[in-house]
Amino acid sequence: MNKKTLFLAQSDTTVGFLSQDNKKIAKIKQRSLGKKFLVTIDSLKRLQKFARVPNKFKKKVRKESKSTFIYPNNCAIRVVKDEFHLRFLKKIGWSFSSSANLSSLNYDEKFAKKVCEIIVEDSRGLQEKGSSKLYKIGRKKIKRLR
Repeated sequence: MNKKTLFLAQSDTTVGFLSQDNKKIAKIKQRSLGKKFLVTIDSLKRLQKFARVPNKFKKKVRKESKSTFIYPNNCAIRVVKDEFHLRFLKKIGWSFSSSANLSSLNYDEKFAKKVCEIIVEDSRGLQEKGSSKLYKIGRKKIKRLR
């Protein structure tokens, strides 16, 4: 499986584009390359390769589900705990993730299926759902953004 492939899959939150090539996602979504992408990962162990979690917030990061944390190094990362999405992520380890739509528009199934290279569909199908909770972690405090 080529990790640079653009996948369409049901994530733990909503239907999204997944790839280890953020430029490919940005081009498809017609989004500025200057905007950073969320990274979804398969384990807390892998999180150590992307960001350092301040000791004060390690328990919260471990316990939260469907939550994205922006770390002091400005990386937005979500550790996936959903069993279906986790099966997919275990194969590639991590991916950039973004909702499956054109920038600032709603999900369009025809568009999403047309532009992706591989569709990963499980028993849940592909459904637009709510986004993850979003927290910004500083060295001393944490703030909920959504």
